[in-house]
Amino acid sequence: MNTKPILPQPPYAALIFDCDGTLADTMPIHFQTWTATLRSFGVELNEEWFFKRSGISAKELIRTLNSEFGYSLDEKLTFADKQRRYIALAHTAVEIQAVADIARTHYGKVPMAVASGGHRPLVEATLDAIGSRYLFDTVVTVNDVAQGKPAPDIFLLAAKRLGVAPEECIVYEDSDGGIEAANRALMRVIDVRVLWRSEAGTF
Repeated sequence: MNTKPILPQPPYAALIFDCDGTLADTMPIHFQTWTATLRSFGVELNEEWFFKRSGISAKELIRTLNSEFGYSLDEKLTFADKQRRYIALAHTAVEIQAVADIARTHYGKVPMAVASGGHRPLVEATLDAIGSRYLFDTVVTVNDVAQGKPAPDIFLLAAKRLGVAPEECIVYEDSDGGIEAANRALMRVIDVRVLWRSEAGTF
């Protein structure tokens, strides 16, 4: 996969990466485990509906299902079941090489963070599965902030932990909500979905 479309352009003082769908191809695992969890509670998950909501937290997804469809899913029970199923399969996660290569190339040269809308146990399990956790100075998840993406909180906290001004950061993202969050944090953002469009010949 060609990294040229997503190479960071100076000036920048730090790089911040989303995890799911950016560093690692985990969305199939998330869909599989969400499908199994929800089915166990008598709910069928629509694939298109699910993928349109990429980037929001698990608990926000449960709330959205309840509000949009009138379900009465228990947030704690549903989330616990989903987390258990995901962690059992996290070892099957595959890195998105073009993005991971950029992180490896910049290791030790600029501060770097992961800023994910996911929950910490799942994010850390994913980073461990692809062998990338050591690359990052800090990992920020939805557990660390009051509001997840598309609010800017996760990215602003990542910049603060890195000791870098938000406007000096470049963010790598794959979801509309994540891109909105980065924009609201006044950070430049690279949409890694350009890689799939490039491979399809539409870039």
